[in-house]
Amino acid sequence: MPEIPTAPVLLGGEPGSFPHSVLAERHPAIIRQVREAFPYGPEQHRALDALLESCTEGVIEPLPVDAHDRDRWTAWGLAGYAGRCWFDVPWLWSESYFYRLLLEAVGYFGPGPWQGIDPFRPAKLAELDAQDTDEELAALDALEGVPDAERSAALLHGSLWGNRADLGFRLSAASTDARATAADATQDTPGLVADDSEALWSLLPPSGTGTLCLVADNAGRELVPDLLLVADLLDHGRAAQVVLHVKPYPYYVSDATTADVVDAVRRLTAAPGAAHGYGRRLWSAMADGRLTVRAHPFSCAPLPYAEMPGDLREEFATGTLTVFKGDLNYRRLVGDRLWPPTTSFADVTAYFPGPVAALRTLKSEVVTGLDARTEAALDTAEDRRWRTGGTHALIQVAGA
Repeated sequence: MPEIPTAPVLLGGEPGSFPHSVLAERHPAIIRQVREAFPYGPEQHRALDALLESCTEGVIEPLPVDAHDRDRWTAWGLAGYAGRCWFDVPWLWSESYFYRLLLEAVGYFGPGPWQGIDPFRPAKLAELDAQDTDEELAALDALEGVPDAERSAALLHGSLWGNRADLGFRLSAASTDARATAADATQDTPGLVADDSEALWSLLPPSGTGTLCLVADNAGRELVPDLLLVADLLDHGRAAQVVLHVKPYPYYVSDATTADVVDAVRRLTAAPGAAHGYGRRLWSAMADGRLTVRAHPFSCAPLPYAEMPGDLREEFATGTLTVFKGDLNYRRLVGDRLWPPTTSFADVTAYFPGPVAALRTLKSEVVTGLDARTEAALDTAEDRRWRTGGTHALIQVAGA
């Protein structure tokens, strides 16, 4: 493995920084959203109040002694971080643990009547039922009959930019802000800041017999275009099998679980036109095993993928290509560090046991693999907003 330069781990302690705003503003907003999503009882309201106080003014609290995953979280760093300020530990860790405690507060892990009730489900379903989703699905009709390469490229970019549908991101970045940022972009700062799509397609040739591992990010209107891309790859022989990695429980507001996959496939099968056909083909692929869903516990770990356990490493090693979708997965893939943007993507992912790709819209400050000219143009035009505004994206591949 090539020697990789060190870079500081992102923390949330600097006022005015993006990580600080997530901890100080987004997390309290999420607690308010969850409180209003269901008619929770006094016990849940007290627990949510305690979590709000803890994450804004208090310290990191340990999990209950009877928590089913207490030992796992202890191994993931809780033993060293309990009792410390939320803003003083790695941002990736504090964000992840916040969602674990949020589920504890609402009784998700039970026992009790709220066991297994996704606190984010109303927002996820509202997205699937929105008029915007109807319009996006209707647009699939225009792809019928176009050349395979053109259609596949359109679906790849649909999956890439579908990451704008991240519900958590919307809580702290209004659509008007995103449009303003986009308007500031110039011809020297294109929306796609890195494009290795040719390398990606070279790893998934037509009439291929390999396995694609797709590490999903968000549910709803992002998961739908991901599934459309999967259906296209299976239909046209670019993959013989797809393994879709999702979260084992609700996470980061809108991250996809198995239930969200089912909801998305049902949404497609209920739609008219071309969307219905995609839905039926996905349903059949799941039934015959060409499309399988995997929910490994490490998918919710507060750690980079460089620290993945051996069984997961072996799974990824069998894949022809592993694609990581979205911002959080990118942070975990390259390490949640403030890398110089010109740091080699191939170098920071050299630990990965096979070819790997990232499809990501930029919503945090972590980025690698840019050339110096692109970085300079973006910083000059947008004063670093391009890193977090969700208006720029990248397609990166290593190991091709």
